[in-house]
Amino acid sequence: MSKPFTPKVVTANALLEGDVVYLTADDQWSRNLSDAEVIEDAAHGDLRLLDGSSQPDVVVGVYLIDVALEDGIPQPTHFREEFRTRGPSNYNHGKQSELV
Repeated sequence: MSKPFTPKVVTANALLEGDVVYLTADDQWSRNLSDAEVIEDAAHGDLRLLDGSSQPDVVVGVYLIDVALEDGIPQPTHFREEFRTRGPSNYNHGKQSELV
């Protein structure tokens, strides 16, 4: 018996900046996980993964991550992905520069 499909989103790294990005329902890349299209079906996930991978001039390292919905907003279920949402581990770069 196969494992039930869990909600997922497509993620990658922006080619030029290296920032973590997420594929939205309108085929854009957002730096905010809350903007990501939540995928509820394995076949749809495969198609969206192909859509993301077909943009090698925009992103690299495209893959699916598991998420859980909290108040309708996707949240990563794995520590690695939670860590990636915070940006680089040193300040004054990427998402964390806004916190200073």
